[in-house]
Amino acid sequence: MLRDGRDQDFRRLIHGLLAFFARHSALREGHGAFVGLTGIEYATLISVRHLSAGGEVGVIELAKHLHLSGAFTSTIINRLLIMGLISKETHPRDRRRVLLDVTSAGSDLLDKLAPTQMQVNDIQFGVLGEREFELLLNLTERLVKSSDEAIALQNYLLGRHDDSAVECKNVASRKERLWQ
Repeated sequence: MLRDGRDQDFRRLIHGLLAFFARHSALREGHGAFVGLTGIEYATLISVRHLSAGGEVGVIELAKHLHLSGAFTSTIINRLLIMGLISKETHPRDRRRVLLDVTSAGSDLLDKLAPTQMQVNDIQFGVLGEREFELLLNLTERLVKSSDEAIALQNYLLGRHDDSAVECKNVASRKERLWQ
């Protein structure tokens, strides 16, 4: 990350990513507000819609997709259930699991938002060509994974030995092999 012994470009990248994230979060909040939801409620609702179109979706799959804890995801699901925007059914083969789907009211809300959302997304991401988009998607997925590993390592180094302790040791040993 150093160029000529300086990390100026790295810092520019980090601050650029933070600025992008803040702006994208504001847009997500705006999408939600357009249909009377918070940003995370909107993100959860639209994720249930997209994931359920490809097959069964439960709390675990949704939480993984959103990169959130199962407990937090359940809290948001419960709010959307109360609003009548999603449905929750017991899985027919595994009674410990539930299946989530968007109700007709939820679909109506998302359909109402779609024209505005498309315009906004086209502006935000219109600067990317197809190849750049694919590259950004790949980089983002890799950065999320490496960030999880970095958090685990940081927690380990700070003496926070929780559920991630095993992963921390794995990350630390991989890093040691790289540094040798």
